[in-house]
Amino acid sequence: MAKVKYEQDGALAIITLNDPDTLNAVDEEMVAGLAEAFTRAGAQARAAVLTGAGRGFSSGANLSGRKPPPVSAETGRPDLGYVLEKQHNPFVTQLRNLPIPFVTAVNGAAAGVGCSYALMGDIIIAAESAYFLQAFRRIGLVPDGGSTYILPRALTRARAMEMMLLGEKISAAKALEWGLVNRVAPDSELLTTATTLARELANGPTKALAAIRKLAWSSLDASWDEQLDNERHAQKERGGSADFTEGVSAFLQKRQAKFTGA
Repeated sequence: MAKVKYEQDGALAIITLNDPDTLNAVDEEMVAGLAEAFTRAGAQARAAVLTGAGRGFSSGANLSGRKPPPVSAETGRPDLGYVLEKQHNPFVTQLRNLPIPFVTAVNGAAAGVGCSYALMGDIIIAAESAYFLQAFRRIGLVPDGGSTYILPRALTRARAMEMMLLGEKISAAKALEWGLVNRVAPDSELLTTATTLARELANGPTKALAAIRKLAWSSLDASWDEQLDNERHAQKERGGSADFTEGVSAFLQKRQAKFTGA
């Protein structure tokens, strides 16, 4: 059974972590499958949903049966950073640079690097039973998968520190209160809620949405002047698009715009 399932319904891709017996624990095979699935979605779809099969989104890295990491020539000890460099870092960078927007539908546990994947969504929908856990302190490691970048920017520094240093479960309700997720849905309505929002994105001006998410990511590191310049160049590009022409025409004609993604 493939550890990542890819389905496409019209312009929407649904990507599922598909190893429910391990609560979708992430290993090298799963990361490769995810990278392939999102590459396919970026080429064939206009929006995507990422979710997990079974009782949880992801329990984090698969610590059983994994290949031992190489030994560092400097320290003579296992180099766990190698796994990040070769697997997780390229994948979360791929998610950041996606040419389409994507929604994460978080069911049950989103722990460790699985928490990082869940929080990479442009829109994050959590089931009422969902929780987010930075469990690294429990095994003497540090948060990875971009969490130390994402959390202080998504939350206050104090709350990010609390989440990472204490390693406590953050419930869906608390995550919503903290602004870590966009919406909380009943478990039975999670995927419907997520796909409804993703279809709205898929029906939108795809390249404009791609530019918006690129601008939002760049704003996390850019200066004021740099970001204004980024907006200026993006607006120049989108202002000559067919979707802009259609959007203005629809507005003036008081009708629903029919975007083509051009």
